[in-house]
Amino acid sequence: MIGEIERPVEILLVEDNPGDVRLTIEALRDAKVRNHLSVAEDGEAAMAFLYREGEYASAPRPDLILLDLNLPKKDGREVLAEIKADPHLKTIPVVILTTSKADQDVVRSYELNANCYVTKPVDLDQFITVVQSIENFWLTIVTLPAT
Repeated sequence: MIGEIERPVEILLVEDNPGDVRLTIEALRDAKVRNHLSVAEDGEAAMAFLYREGEYASAPRPDLILLDLNLPKKDGREVLAEIKADPHLKTIPVVILTTSKADQDVVRSYELNANCYVTKPVDLDQFITVVQSIENFWLTIVTLPAT
């Protein structure tokens, strides 16, 4: 609609490493698309956010989830399985963003219906490039489901 102000794209980052959280924030700061990043530091917090429980009662529904696999309390594989098994959450695209290059993690993530699997580079500049590439693809090129 003409004159309609588009809302920012809602991104949920599920990441327990504060350095990776900071780098992701930095990489998305200059994004081509307006976005709002929420962070859950473990798998239990991610599910509470998605189910809008407790402190997350007014949490926005994410348009995209960036999910680490190696998380405290509830690991990323469990979170992914729970998201994709829930009829209200399964349409949210989930990008696995992890340090694991293990074949079994890649295969298991796709078996659990991850939308894509990206290995985090250890180099800081490359990490920022990877996050910006995810942003460019998922927020600029792909049509996301309406919430």
